Amino acid sequence: MLPWKHLLRPLSALLLAAAVTIVPAATATAAPTATATAAADRAGAVAGRGWNDYSCKPSAAHPRPVVLVHGTFANSVDNWLGLAPYLVNRDYCVYALDYGQLPGVPLVHGLGPIDKSAEQLKAFVDKVLAATGSAEADLVGHSQGGLMPRHYLKFLGGAAKVNALVGIAPDNHGTTLNGLTNLLPYFPGAGDLLSTATPALADQMAGSAFLTRLNAGGDTVPGVRYTVIATKYDEVVTPYRSQFLEGPAVRNVLLQDLCALDLSEHVAIGLIDRIAFHEVANALDPAHATPTTCLSAIG
Repeated sequence: MLPWKHLLRPLSALLLAAAVTIVPAATATAAPTATATAAADRAGAVAGRGWNDYSCKPSAAHPRPVVLVHGTFANSVDNWLGLAPYLVNRDYCVYALDYGQLPGVPLVHGLGPIDKSAEQLKAFVDKVLAATGSAEADLVGHSQGGLMPRHYLKFLGGAAKVNALVGIAPDNHGTTLNGLTNLLPYFPGAGDLLSTATPALADQMAGSAFLTRLNAGGDTVPGVRYTVIATKYDEVVTPYRSQFLEGPAVRNVLLQDLCALDLSEHVAIGLIDRIAFHEVANALDPAHATPTTCLSAIG
């Protein structure tokens, strides 16, 4: 990948953060109706694909529901058009939530304070467990979606209700966005802009107060299995090894160790990479795991 291409995603994120602050008042006024309509349309589409089906009952082979947690600037449908059907077709009960919504910003979520988003996840997991009659769920998250659940597990009682957390390109120890965030001190007010307009971006910056508190005392909590699936071509969570966790129940996976030909970057690994999806399936059912190779792309 050409060096300038590595900058496109981080620059887009920063530009979108700035755009949030200048959403016209008229848009903010009209957004609730438009957002509600779009959400209803997405919910119907999802149910038609077999996920977010609250009549689903987990099977003996897969006794826990799977909750999918989208990333920043994503939503419960678009982020999971690849992985959700992949898991449904393997007889999992699959659910996905929207979280981190900002007023007047429809369709793209994961922008609000991460600790508040974790509270939304807590409520959603409780809803899923009540509907399925399960004692525990498994969580799979992409990007911020792999990070945010750790707050739920550590501070909101989630460890008692979650068996496993699978993070796909999670920014567990923050990111410098290829060093772009290191430029913020040279632009007075830029840091405050990120904090007020898109708090989730500020929370995900390496060294943030949120990450300092989350990672204090260790990366993991007892009773939960952790898997991190990363790509060395990640241009958003940098350096990519900052995604990995340390702890007694952790498995860190680098895609290129399984298939050197896999060129997925930060977005593709969560949206379309069936090699990564195969590793997700292995993490959800380790007793029946099968080797992940380049051929997993067509499996």
